[in-house]
Formats: sequence, structure tokens, C-alpha cells
Amino acid sequence: MSLQGTDAHRDDGTLPTLVARAVAAARAHGFAFSCRPEQGRLLHLLAAGARHGIAETGTGCGVGLAWLVSGARPGVRLVSVERDPERAGVAASVFRDHPQVEILHGDWRRVEEHGPYDLLVLDGGGQAKGDGAADPTRLLTPGGTLVVDDFTPATTWPPLFDGAPDHSRLHWLGHPALRSTELRLAPDLAVIVGTRYGEGGASGRSPRGG
Repeated sequence: MSLQGTDAHRDDGTLPTLVARAVAAARAHGFAFSCRPEQGRLLHLLAAGARHGIAETGTGCGVGLAWLVSGARPGVRLVSVERDPERAGVAASVFRDHPQVEILHGDWRRVEEHGPYDLLVLDGGGQAKGDGAADPTRLLTPGGTLVVDDFTPATTWPPLFDGAPDHSRLHWLGHPALRSTELRLAPDLAVIVGTRYGEGGASGRSPRGG
């Protein structure tokens, strides 16, 4: 989620129809923290490469999920988890005409019920992102893609958060099962994107990724 991410979407006729619907639902619900359009366009692109399954944590009112659904191939299943029951209900209403989409209410770990996935988006500031509890070797297919949203672009190495090493970012950039890099989407916004290696892992590479 992003501060004022909902308002960053301008319904000027360029948004996918489902994204516009989700944005309208978020505004009606007073939910400001949707993903930003820059993130959404990346998710839309990456979703097109998934062959079987996509998962997201932190549904909110469904804006990021709408970008994913709009980019996904026919037949791809999408699962999203939201811990707030009211927001989960709002999102379920947005996707009521999309049987390939399932909204789960609960802790992020509910994505483990349906994995592994071709694409996994860790969003919403939950523990899956922050403490590295999400295991890409269990949640991603070999060659699958992980996206970790909502970082401020790094300007130093090692990257810092509040003057100390940013352990969350370093965890994903240096994860032994991933080839990862940081992508700057805007002057104030970055994401980490990683591809899962096969069973052999990725030993011997720099934690800087890229």
C-alpha cells in the first residue's frame, strides 16, 4: 500500500476498466492506501507472464489486484489476502464477476493454502514483507517472480532505514533462492523484484542483486 495511492489514480479514460472500478470502490470506502499507478503498471506487465497462479497479500479494496487481473492471461487463478474483514468484503464485491479471483480474509499466510505461484506480490506492509517470513522456495514455482512493494529508493550501499541498515530490503536482495534487484518506479518509490532459482539455489552471487 502507498500513502495517497488511491488519489494518485486519475480516471481519465486510460485506466483499465476493472482498475477504475476498484479505485471508485476504494474512494467510496475512504481507503487512501491503494497501490500507486506506477506500481500498478508494473503488476499489469508481470501478470502477463504468469501461466497458472498469482497471489497478493494486502488486498485493500482491490486496486493492485485489479491491475493484476487486467494483465493476466485467461485461465490464470488469482488469490489475494486481506486481514480487514470490511475491506475484504469491498474487494469481493469489485471482483464478483471474475470467478478466477478469490479474496481470502485473514493473515497473509493464507496464501500458502493455494501455492506455489508464478507471481507473488507482498504488499500492505504486513509481516510477510517486513520480517522475511514468506519463503519463496515454497510460495513460488521455479522461475516464478516475487515483487516486494513500497520502498523508498536506496541512495547508499548498504541501504539504510532510519539511519540503520535496512534489513528487510537486504533480506530480499540477498535471498539465496532469488535473483533480485531494486527497480525505481518514481523519485520516491521503488520495488524489489526477484526471480526464484531452481532447486540448486543461487550461491556465489552478490547480495546487491541486479
